[in-house]
Amino acid sequence: MKRVRFWAPGSDVVRDGVLEDGVVRSGAMRVPLEAVRLAAPCMPTKIVCVGRNYAAHAAELGNEVPERPLLFLKPPSAVIGHGEAIVLPKSEDVHYEAELAVVIGRRCRDVSAERAQDVILGYTCLNDISDRVAQKWEKSWVRAKAFDTSAPLGPVLVTPDELEEPFHVRLRLNGQQKQDGWTSAFIFPIANLIEEITSFMTLEPGDVIATGTPAGVGRLSPGDIVEVEIDGIGILRNPVE
Repeated sequence: MKRVRFWAPGSDVVRDGVLEDGVVRSGAMRVPLEAVRLAAPCMPTKIVCVGRNYAAHAAELGNEVPERPLLFLKPPSAVIGHGEAIVLPKSEDVHYEAELAVVIGRRCRDVSAERAQDVILGYTCLNDISDRVAQKWEKSWVRAKAFDTSAPLGPVLVTPDELEEPFHVRLRLNGQQKQDGWTSAFIFPIANLIEEITSFMTLEPGDVIATGTPAGVGRLSPGDIVEVEIDGIGILRNPVE
């Protein structure tokens, strides 16, 4: 199943729906996908992000591979949907980072790796927009990672019954491919991430785990179009301002 959140034509109310054969269904409503505006497919209370989960990405930034998952947070105010603009902060070096996002389906705590699949609602695309200037001087990464529009999410949420690991994650900048990786290269697999995070934090329905980015990150500029694509999920496309 492909779940969406959307604005119908002429409406300012966000609705939940299902996408099937190019048509969005919501109750009795049937609307062609091209006629609606998509919102982010979930509204998390928090996004738990994983840094340096691909060895090649850690190496390209001159960082060591962590012994345990390196975690940081993005707030709900950072979330935007497919087609919405990424507004760059006042920085000379802001990067894209394509990632698989795992969406949690129920309130959970202390979930073992063996039971991790039980709490996953589905998967979507995420772009971890990052201010590298702030990241260099601020150890907590709040300014670097949590600014408004720094978490594009979408376009749809696909339930686990339609997908199988590994996931193929790619990013294009102005039509040119920049990132190309498989989640089979994760240092910390999804099940282990869920176990680690829920060992100290309660996850709520709709919360997101951003699983890390492959090598190939680079700078964004006003006027760019950036696309994150994951096979079986689709393309998350955002303009840059």
